[in-house]
Amino acid sequence: MTGSAVTSDVTVVIGCFTLERWNDIRAAIDSALAQEPAPASVIVVVDHNAELSARLKAEEPRVIVLDNTGPRGASSVRNTGAFHATTSTIAFLDDDAKARPAWLSRLIAPLNDPEVVGTGGWVEPEWRGGRPRWFPDEFAWVVGASFAGMPGAGPIRNVWAENMAVRASVFADVGGFREDFGKVGSVSRPEDTDLSIRMSRASGGVWMHVTDAVVDHAVPPPRGQLRYFLRRSYLEGRGKVEMARTLGSASLGSERGYMSSVLPRAVLRGIGQSLSQRSFDGVTRSAAIVLGAAAAGCGVIQAMVTRPAKDSTMTSPIPLTKGA
Repeated sequence: MTGSAVTSDVTVVIGCFTLERWNDIRAAIDSALAQEPAPASVIVVVDHNAELSARLKAEEPRVIVLDNTGPRGASSVRNTGAFHATTSTIAFLDDDAKARPAWLSRLIAPLNDPEVVGTGGWVEPEWRGGRPRWFPDEFAWVVGASFAGMPGAGPIRNVWAENMAVRASVFADVGGFREDFGKVGSVSRPEDTDLSIRMSRASGGVWMHVTDAVVDHAVPPPRGQLRYFLRRSYLEGRGKVEMARTLGSASLGSERGYMSSVLPRAVLRGIGQSLSQRSFDGVTRSAAIVLGAAAAGCGVIQAMVTRPAKDSTMTSPIPLTKGA
């Protein structure tokens, strides 16, 4: 640990799965340990990778290293760390995200209010191959970043597990993340949205968006490609339908607002910018928004037709986003 004061009632959990992210994992650990006050401990959970686990145990005596013995995937990894923790608050940080100074103290501050069950901070994209000129801010969630049009500081429906803090007692009451639902390999589902809604419903409490609790999330060059953009949009649409089957279609109010308000305004704004600036950039961003929404819509439809209609709680194919 560092020489700073210790926040003895907070544990930071970092999940990881591949040696290809070794430098990022070390940077995430460094950023968590550098917080002032510091967390009581940092738990790093390895997802079925013996070589990575052995290296961490040999080279990172500053942290607790655990192996995920449950099913593969981010949900099981995070649960392993969270249920090992003994503190009343648990913070989650991704292995390719770096926490900025004061991240932890700001993230957990709202939990002083007993009505708050969890918090989430701001995620800034770190474009390692340069940001594509066509990429719309409204779709930053595709690369795991906060997006234009999402709510500001204050109450929010859901947050993201790459920058999240939870009240451990409520987290335990709902059984943590659903281990049959979430990110496994390149297949992604909104497990953090699902958790946020279940914790709120179980406790009657609220989530808070803490915009000054910032992490920088790595965006490698492949994630700046249109192919990734469309695939991630498709998976999100499909995942939200799957989530709604257990939580009900009422859980998707934020997505409806995103589709009916945020995206149409963004499309018109992009076209207007192109006309006023005599540039194609605005038009290409608008076109990307339309393509992303269409890809998400395809995911919605695919998920709906692969289950009998009587099992679905969805009433209409709405392209969806991970955001709050």
